[in-house]
Amino acid sequence: MQALLVAGGRKVSRAVVLWMALLAVLVGVPACGGYDELVAKDQIAAERWGNLEAALQRRADLVPNLVATVKAAAKHEEDTFAAVTQARASATQVKLSAEDLSDPAKMEQFQKVQGELSGALSKLLVVQERYPDLKANENFRDLTAQLEGTENRILRAREEYNAAVRDYNTALGQVKGQAINKVTGKPFAPRVFYAGTAGSAAAPAVSF
Repeated sequence: MQALLVAGGRKVSRAVVLWMALLAVLVGVPACGGYDELVAKDQIAAERWGNLEAALQRRADLVPNLVATVKAAAKHEEDTFAAVTQARASATQVKLSAEDLSDPAKMEQFQKVQGELSGALSKLLVVQERYPDLKANENFRDLTAQLEGTENRILRAREEYNAAVRDYNTALGQVKGQAINKVTGKPFAPRVFYAGTAGSAAAPAVSF
């Protein structure tokens, strides 16, 4: 009789183990899928940020040639040249790490210096209205066309980054996302939107 109970007890224990294993699979598989989803959305946001950085760098690379071209025809605009050069230096000095993209203060500083460069470039382009020779300069026209195209790419890249951030932050903020983040040691942090500064959404106006 005792042997039967022991045997029966073993059978019950095996059944419990099997049910626990099945439950772990049923719970664990969706959890792994949710973790992978957060990783994928975070990577998409990182890619979009890289595209935005590339567009911002392209703008910074155009500035020296643009300033040199304007200087050749508008030698008396030293204050404008100095402002653009300083704004470019500030914009290129502020770099953000992956962790900084979740820091509102650092994102605000980055956006501020980029906005200052946009403003300085807009003032530089206004100079051409006072210099007919500059307006007719083929190199100047080519550079300003490149700049306008780059500003449009910056705007589009910013919109795509913010869309990816919204998608990622939404998934992270949902109950499943919060639970997965907590269980896995909170490896995910909400990203900060790239809001830009007032007036920086539009490309610098170029008229001839």
